Amino acid sequence: MVLPAHMGVRRHADLVETMVRESASATRSIVAASWRRSMIYHGLNPASPRRTARVEARELGRARARNGELLEVAAPTLRRLFATAGDGGCCVVLTDADGLILQTNANAGDERTFSEWGLSAGAVWSEATEGTNGIGTCVAEKRPVVIYQNQHFSEQNIAMSCMGAPIFDHKGEMAAVLDVSSCRRDLSRSFAQVLGALVTESARAVESDLFRAAYRNERIIVADGHGMAGASLLAVDDDDLVVGATRQARRALDISEEKLRQTPPLRDYLRGAESSSGKTRAERSEIVRALRHSRGNVAAAARDLGISRATMYRRIQRHGIEV
Repeated sequence: MVLPAHMGVRRHADLVETMVRESASATRSIVAASWRRSMIYHGLNPASPRRTARVEARELGRARARNGELLEVAAPTLRRLFATAGDGGCCVVLTDADGLILQTNANAGDERTFSEWGLSAGAVWSEATEGTNGIGTCVAEKRPVVIYQNQHFSEQNIAMSCMGAPIFDHKGEMAAVLDVSSCRRDLSRSFAQVLGALVTESARAVESDLFRAAYRNERIIVADGHGMAGASLLAVDDDDLVVGATRQARRALDISEEKLRQTPPLRDYLRGAESSSGKTRAERSEIVRALRHSRGNVAAAARDLGISRATMYRRIQRHGIEV
């Protein structure tokens, strides 16, 4: 659903309005669904020019402070991504979970152009303010998107191509959007897709690094479901109890926040985990887990495990567990 550039902006606005009226089309395309949200839910007009919404410097400073760890952890990946895409006339953008640009990387000769397009720190690229775009639509859909030129909702944005991918934090919540944007008319749609795959891969790298930073004192296990769909990682303590899981791991292994609060044993989610760590380690994990749930009450923990209190004390002593 991309119009040739020569068909002009008026045809673009007509197309948007036509597609929105055909409500069934919203079920067939991310773009059509986003156009519908932009026009009906947010009340935007594709033909109306508007200035990119911005926050004041003080508010941007607060946002950057709140996302300090994200900015620090993401920095190496952003540098690598910019080294690949920057010379092609692209800028690399990192936003918060609401589409507020925290940082933009662009070549010195391109900075003014991207700033004029609103792609600079402090600009807000939500669907509510800009309609369909690579950042705001990524926030709304919570999945990677490629918004190529006149797939944008607003006529004033159809010279751009934006490739965005979500970054989820260690609790599986939306934390940021990583975006590569280009204002080059000669950017092909196929190359935009290639850039989109690169952005997604980079976002997954940041996601993994954020998770490792949050659980820097725990072992990190790669679990089923790891790949382009997301980083499927588990954080495991010294007793082989799972204390953290990425969004993809939670989805792939059906791990809820409630289950994590119960610190389940690793063997529940990883085939062969018990055999690799041994029966003794597995027994120790069960005892530690039961004691955590009973808040140190040995008698209650013994009941949970179906053993006598005397047996429980013997096992606590054997494994050197402090109560």
